[in-house]
Amino acid sequence: MKKLLDYINNKVLVKIASLQTTSVITRIIAGILTSKAIAVFIGPVGLALIGNLRDFVAAFHTLATVGFYKGIVRYVSEFKDNTIELSKTLSTVYYTGFFSTVLVSIFCYFNAEWINDAIFPEYNNYTFVIQIFAIVLPFYALNMFSFSIMNGFSKYKILIVINIIGQILSVSIALLLIYQEKLKGALISVVIAESIIFLITLVGIINRRSLISYVRVENVSLIVLKKMGFYSLMALFTAFLLPLVTIAIRSYIIDNISYKDAGFWEAITRISKYYLMLVSSFIALYLLPRFSEIEDSKEFKKEVFSFYKTIIPFLAVGMLLIFLFKKYIVLTIFTEEFEPVEDLFLWQLIGDFVKILSIVIAYQFLAKKMFWHYILTEAFLIITLYTTSVYFIDLFDSVKGAVIAHCVSYVMYYGIILLIFGSSLFGLDVEKK
Repeated sequence: MKKLLDYINNKVLVKIASLQTTSVITRIIAGILTSKAIAVFIGPVGLALIGNLRDFVAAFHTLATVGFYKGIVRYVSEFKDNTIELSKTLSTVYYTGFFSTVLVSIFCYFNAEWINDAIFPEYNNYTFVIQIFAIVLPFYALNMFSFSIMNGFSKYKILIVINIIGQILSVSIALLLIYQEKLKGALISVVIAESIIFLITLVGIINRRSLISYVRVENVSLIVLKKMGFYSLMALFTAFLLPLVTIAIRSYIIDNISYKDAGFWEAITRISKYYLMLVSSFIALYLLPRFSEIEDSKEFKKEVFSFYKTIIPFLAVGMLLIFLFKKYIVLTIFTEEFEPVEDLFLWQLIGDFVKILSIVIAYQFLAKKMFWHYILTEAFLIITLYTTSVYFIDLFDSVKGAVIAHCVSYVMYYGIILLIFGSSLFGLDVEKK
């Protein structure tokens, strides 16, 4: 307990204050402003369609960048004083990412009509939005690679400025497009928002232009690519598949209940993302490096329960307050038309609470590179999330089934996590039982 508190006082709060909190709060405010504009000018139906497009964009952003972000940060940080290894890392990342992004862009552009039919079921044709996404995708990829390199060099002040200015620019353009073009404008803003930030990131690139000389075709390394593969496959598996499953669930709600109910589910999902951003950023900042240092199960057990005792009470109180003030939260972020969203809070909050409990332990998969444990548990979660959603939506003939499924899925996922780490956490030899 004392070790955790000392770490928070000495390191974590300083870092969060200087980077994470500033970035996350800016993103949350931008998200709330955009959600409000969508609620006022478009409504629940539009929010559902925008949700499908956002998930598609998130999935293909990860695919285009090959899930390299965390790997780049780690290896640039490790080799920043070793010019040979740094050159190999940057060269491999740049050319692999360039090839991947071009392929994804070509695929999206020439299959825009098919993608449109998949994410906008039985609705207007927004093929041109997918084509715009394909055109601006390379700028997003350049932005993310530049961002990760600066992160690896610990250029936190530059990152803060880029984050703040980028978010302000993105939300300003989004609000203008939504006001002028309603749904069409909102959809365009979704596909261009992250790419626009590249204009700001150029400043950071100019400051690090000496790194351009490190990028050479002859320095592309299969060994580096293999090292990056661990981070890449893990990121691709979750960050690519989970948004696609979310699209499938939202489309199922549209087909079996209504567009409006799909919009209500998107609304509660957005609210959930806003408060989870703060919690997950703190967990990632402290737990991942801490778990990487731990060598024995006794220390791992101590760290997990110390974290639970210190953080979980605050989390529980926070979620209770969210539940008590749910009416005002909905009215602040959305409008009176979204009043049915209030009925979805209970199951969503319980599911999110259990989700955080499980994530705290599951970070050990990343810290110790437990590849197959991570893949199999994530596969279990994704499959369970979809199947239970379909089951409970049909059972209750209501969108409430989707949030119940969210809760049930994470309870089951948490159970699997506890089984895997049972011997470490509780002194039980699970395999012998």
